[in-house]
Amino acid sequence: MLVAGGREDAHYSAHLRPYQDGFIFMNSSPRSLAGILFPVGLLLIAMLSIQSGASLAKSLFPLIGAQGTTALRLIFASVIMVLLLRPWRARLDRATLRSVIIYGMALGGMNLLFYMSVRTVPLGIAVALEFTGPLAVALLASRRLVDFIWIALAVTGLLMLIPLGHTNAAIDLRGAAYALGAGVCWALYILYGQKAGAEHGVQTAALGVVIAALFIAPVGIVHAGSALLDPAIIPVAIGVAVLSTALPYSLEMIALTRLPARTFGTLMSIEPAIAALSGLIFLSEMLTNTQWLAILAIIVASVGATLTMRRETAVAIPAD
Repeated sequence: MLVAGGREDAHYSAHLRPYQDGFIFMNSSPRSLAGILFPVGLLLIAMLSIQSGASLAKSLFPLIGAQGTTALRLIFASVIMVLLLRPWRARLDRATLRSVIIYGMALGGMNLLFYMSVRTVPLGIAVALEFTGPLAVALLASRRLVDFIWIALAVTGLLMLIPLGHTNAAIDLRGAAYALGAGVCWALYILYGQKAGAEHGVQTAALGVVIAALFIAPVGIVHAGSALLDPAIIPVAIGVAVLSTALPYSLEMIALTRLPARTFGTLMSIEPAIAALSGLIFLSEMLTNTQWLAILAIIVASVGATLTMRRETAVAIPAD
């Protein structure tokens, strides 16, 4: 998730998902209602797809662990991305290659830490905690007074999600730490992805996924061993890769060029809520009222950061 442009463009990065790796340009000009509803529908389906993929991934945890699941997802996703984007066409200099390597390692770490988190933390809470990484990049890029309001809201949401002491709303602190670590990797993904994609766009997207797979595969192999080759789990792993990468990528390639920039950013802000609903429907994860309010606070902070950002004429939106 990253954007290219001026300093204030970083606000958009708070609303771009981990499976978005390349660049396409989002149209920020006014559109008709019908022209907006179609890409909005596609974007909502893409968000549902990525969270459904995360829910499906959890079914593999008892068999190959979060580590093995991450490895298989990235391996199959890298195959899909290479076939789609043909990264061998990119010609990278030393500086760009360094950025691509860090970018890919950040992507791999983000996926691994997120899956480690959702072993013990409800999906919606994990996404909300992870969301603070790109939101921090977006807000810290500005020094305007209004942004401190969104920072305060995000911090309030964090404190509500990770309450001190023993309360009914308490969550597993190790799982929360994994989710926050995924957020840090997400922030690095933004910063180095912007550098990596500035010249080669979608080709560096595929290279990043390949590097992520190479980086995480040894972890998965050490943890799960030969269980990764079990024919019974391969179709599920491919399903996770498709739901988390191929399908959302295809939908967003269509949608992102047709949505006004602020509409896109605002819509992406509701992803923690979609994750919470996916956890409720697919995983029977019940959240307390306090946890729902905390997720709402982070969503409002993200929406606020989008709606109060300075206007830019062209914004490069990453796609994976």
